[in-house]
Amino acid sequence: MRNAKALAPPRIVVVGGGAGGLELVTQLGNRLGKKKRAEITLIDGSRTHIWKPLLHEVAAGTLDSHDDELEYLAQASENYFRFVLARMSGLDRQKKEILLAPLLSAAGEVIMPARSYPYDILVIAVGSVCNDFGIPGVSEHCMFLDSTEEAEQFQSRLLEAYLRAQATGGPTHAGELDVAIVGGGATGIELSAQLYQAARLLNAYGLDRVKPSDIKIHIIEAAPRILAGLPERLSKATTKQLETLGIEVRAGVKVVEVTQEGLKTGTGEFIRAAARVWAAGVKAPNFLHEIDGLETNHINQLVVKPTLETTRDDDIYAIGDCAACEWSEKGGNVPPRAQSAHQMATQVLKNIHYRLKGKKQKPFHYLDYGSLVSLGKYSTVGNLMGNLMGSVMIEGFIARMVYLSLYKMHQLALFGVPRVLLLMISSFFRRRLQPRIKLH
Repeated sequence: MRNAKALAPPRIVVVGGGAGGLELVTQLGNRLGKKKRAEITLIDGSRTHIWKPLLHEVAAGTLDSHDDELEYLAQASENYFRFVLARMSGLDRQKKEILLAPLLSAAGEVIMPARSYPYDILVIAVGSVCNDFGIPGVSEHCMFLDSTEEAEQFQSRLLEAYLRAQATGGPTHAGELDVAIVGGGATGIELSAQLYQAARLLNAYGLDRVKPSDIKIHIIEAAPRILAGLPERLSKATTKQLETLGIEVRAGVKVVEVTQEGLKTGTGEFIRAAARVWAAGVKAPNFLHEIDGLETNHINQLVVKPTLETTRDDDIYAIGDCAACEWSEKGGNVPPRAQSAHQMATQVLKNIHYRLKGKKQKPFHYLDYGSLVSLGKYSTVGNLMGNLMGSVMIEGFIARMVYLSLYKMHQLALFGVPRVLLLMISSFFRRRLQPRIKLH
């Protein structure tokens, strides 16, 4: 029995099917699972995956999530790994088991009770959630864009508000359709541009009693300027473009409380808004805080070594937004971006191969390729980084094409070239047959 256990393939479990986790488990399945060299499992609390940078489009209704979502079970079947529908709630490192929360139906009935799942090598890739910084009223009165479900809920509430206003001949009181977005980073800015476009599309599709001017969109940012991580010139260009669209940008303004009617600022001003979106910062999920003795930082991220193994357990890796990985070239930690998760997944894939072969694992080196922010069809701005050209600021059509290519790179990692080409053809015809905004 001992020999049989010793010869059994290692059980590699990835928790979290986001950008990094899904790419990693797909590659592990095709390289190790296919050859029976390891048992590969993905655990996630959702049945489907959508690339998180697309959630602002889902929220505005300019993208139907069902057109771009991926079924985990289908991906698992085609790429030699197992999918388990569950949410991680804890960890038992001594037994090498992941603790899973009960699986509930939409009606709250227990489908599967709380249980555990064994592992030999564990990769935690559970991403991040919005950080409310303990500000009163945020959790009760704000909407978040951490998941497809939350984005779809926002879109549904937005459409209901428009239908209500259409039935009454237009808005009946101030702020009825106004949206306040807290956070002047990429998510908040991209959402504001999509909402601007959505207002015009809904008007064009027959909700003509509601004028685009009836909705006021506010962006509130505590820092002195929006897009603080990008060069100042791009921040100014983006601010000018947003103001041209009629979107109000308030930089250097702190929100101190949120109510059902709107936002209170540090200057005593009250910004009335029916819809309040919080996109002001991120943290790792609360359940990770010092989980079974693992080292975490003040925003619940798992502290990792250069090899992306956690500092207190070499059998556990962490990648993506939930990992606190030192960025020695710049100081601080690697930023929570899709490109970070992609690069970490690639390094952990290599390190697991080194580990199984008894070789020394290699340290992770983050390469910053720059940042891009899309204002939908109106503009795209950003900066590209490279060894040969340094930092280059780009805007307009070229920036838009680079931005779109990032999603294609994610799809290529999941599906390969032939299927991505088919998806592009399918998307081309679908977008010409379907409405340009989700109307249900």
